[in-house]
Order: sequence, then C-alpha cells, then structure tokens
Amino acid sequence: MTLVVSVFAVLLLTGMPLAFTIGISSSLFFIFEAGLPFSIVTQRMVAATQNYPLLAVPFFVLAGNLMNATGITKRLIKFSTILVGHLTGGLAHVSIVLSSLLGGISGSAVADAAMEARILGPSMTKQGYDKAYSAAVIGLSSLITATIPPSIGLILYGYTGQVSIGRLFIAGIIPGLLMALLLMVTTYITSKKRGYTPVREKAPTQKEVWNGLKESIWAIIFPLILIIGIRFGFFTPSEAGAFAVVYAFIIGKYVYKELKWSDLKEVLKQSLFDNGVIVLIIACSSIFGYVIIANQVPQQMAQVITSITQNPTLLLFMILGFLFIAGMLMEATVNVLLLTPIFLPIIKSVGIDPVHFGIMMMTIVTMGGMTPPVGVTMYTVCSLMDVPVEDYVYQSIPFTLAIIVLIVILAFFPNLVLFLPNLVYSL
Repeated sequence: MTLVVSVFAVLLLTGMPLAFTIGISSSLFFIFEAGLPFSIVTQRMVAATQNYPLLAVPFFVLAGNLMNATGITKRLIKFSTILVGHLTGGLAHVSIVLSSLLGGISGSAVADAAMEARILGPSMTKQGYDKAYSAAVIGLSSLITATIPPSIGLILYGYTGQVSIGRLFIAGIIPGLLMALLLMVTTYITSKKRGYTPVREKAPTQKEVWNGLKESIWAIIFPLILIIGIRFGFFTPSEAGAFAVVYAFIIGKYVYKELKWSDLKEVLKQSLFDNGVIVLIIACSSIFGYVIIANQVPQQMAQVITSITQNPTLLLFMILGFLFIAGMLMEATVNVLLLTPIFLPIIKSVGIDPVHFGIMMMTIVTMGGMTPPVGVTMYTVCSLMDVPVEDYVYQSIPFTLAIIVLIVILAFFPNLVLFLPNLVYSL
C-alpha cells in the first residue's frame, strides 16, 4: 500500500492524467501482493462500468451539451440581466444568477465556467471589469452547479456511497441558493469598491420579469420536472437522465427551433469526449477501491480519526479540512470516487447524515477545481480569458472566503441541507 501511494504521488506530480495515475499505481498492488491474480484489475474496471445508476451520468452530460446548443443559454443570460443587471457590478451578478439557472442544466462546473468565460467574459471586459476579477467571478460562481440538481458529482457520490440520489438532488437546492446569495453579497461589496456600474439604469418592471420568464420557462422548469419525477416514482435518476436528453432535443429542435443537425454532430462529439474521461476515471478508481478495501483502509482511518476525537463537529471539520487539501490536488470526480468509501463509514458512525455530508463534500472538493495547483476550472477560465493564474488567485480570495463561510454555516446548521428532502419525502 505504501508503494501504491508513493507511485500515485510521483505520477501526480509529473502531470500524468489522473485516470492513468490511479490505474497504474493501483495495479502495482496486484503485482507485488502474493495470492491476488492480476486479472482482478480487468474485472474491476469492467464491473465498474456495468452499474445501472451510472447511466445517469452520460445522459445528463449529453442533455447539458444539448441545452447549451439550443439557445437556452442565450435566453437565460437575458433573463438574468433583467433580474440583477441594475445592481452595482451588474454583469458579475448576471454570472452568478446564470450559474444558478444553468446548474439545473449542465450539472458540470467546468462546462458552466467555460461557457460563461466565452460569452460573458468579453462583455465584462468591454464594460471595464478587470479581466482577472471577471475570471474569478465566473470561476467561483460555477461552483453552484455542484449542488443545484442535476449535479453529476452528487450522482457519483450517491452511487459510490449508496445514498439516495433523489434526496441529494433536493438537499442541494437551499445550499445552492445560499451560495448564490453569499457570492452576490461579495460581488456587491467588491464591485462598489472598484466602481463597477450596473448594466441597467433601473430595477425591472413586473412586465419585463414576466416576459423574460416566459422566454426562459422551458429551462427553468427542467430541474423541477426532474425532482418531482424522481420523488414520486415516475422515473429513476438514470431514467431521468434519458428523459433530460429527449426533453433537451425537443425544446431545442421544435420549440426554440435553434438546434440544427450539424450542431447535433458537434454535441455528440463533445459528449463522447466528456463521458470517455469520466468513465475511464470511474473504471480506474474501482481498482483503487478494491485495494483500499483489501487493506482495510476505511477501518484503519476510522480508528485513527476517532482516536483523536469522538466529537461529531470536530470530526466533520477534520474531514472537511482533508477534503479541501485533496480538492486542491485532484479533480472532484476522482475525490468523490476515491474518498467517499473511506470517509462515509466514519461520518455515519458518529451520527452525521450522509446527505448532509454529501452536499458539503461536493462543494468543497469541487471548489478545489477553482484553486491551484491542479484546478481544472481555474485553468479553463484563465486560458479562455487570457488571464495569468496568479492574478486570478488574488482576485478569487474574497469569493473563496465566502464559500468557506457557507460550508461552516452548513456544518453547524444541518437542517439547512436536510429540511427540504425531509419535507418532500414525508409527503
């Protein structure tokens, strides 16, 4: 196991893709451990891709890419501008509201940030916003997609930890809205100091809001349909993903009439690429999962951590601190697949609800994508907007602190997470 961890660290530092880093280092265990046939490696990789709940992932990825190609994003930007364009730092607020609305569509922080960097980034620069500040707002606001359904990370967490995906989806709504609120407060304060102006002269009228809502209604009701459908048994999370693809295609092709067959080819190509990356990581992570179970790593970690403290709150913050560091070093998908089997049993043993923990875990490991040294979202935004990473990091500090404040609030007040799922599942 020491060899596995050492090789993993070396390969990670050399910049090898994470899927290969995990697969190669984990496979060494079967070479040097007597009595374990190497064929288990292949068996575990194949078995990991044969789980029915995982069908939700490629379906939601395809649905998100379809919706981004159908004019829905354009309509949501217009609606977001109507709602918050009159505030100080108007376009920065638009980015946050747009992420909240798109959270129910893309399910991916990287996809959301990349789209906003291409569309909103140039507009913010023209309005006089500092490029690095714009990149920080766009990067950190994309974190909202980690909690607002249908978050791909929550699907993977639910699958790995055998936690209800329906409850996780509903639990993410209030934290997602609170995150948007805290980021908007931070944006208002920082924009006020910088003198960033609104993009609208006055607050919207009821008629403007209503007209904007009508244009965007098909996108806004989408996550509601998913949640209601899953809760009342019309479809499972995997079937909800299939429904999302059909829904996105019909809206784009026959309602908005903006989806061309040539666009569909590009959407399918991008979805194949995105899903290939995710599935390869899942397959390689299953080898590592077998290794940590064979070495009883969860039990040993539990003994070490609980020997330090039995206090649930202190235990929770210790684990969250570890996840924060892990999030800075590895992609969120990898962290969920590798660390959920280790920490979830510990969390359950001290009486912390796995749904409550799942929302905080997804938030904190996804935030790692917006921070150095391995932040995929950070590098994506900085590359698209031509911003030096060090400038981005400096400008992102207030927004990162706002997210940390949110996590502390959620840790001390679990009912903010559990209120809605408990209410809906009691109906």
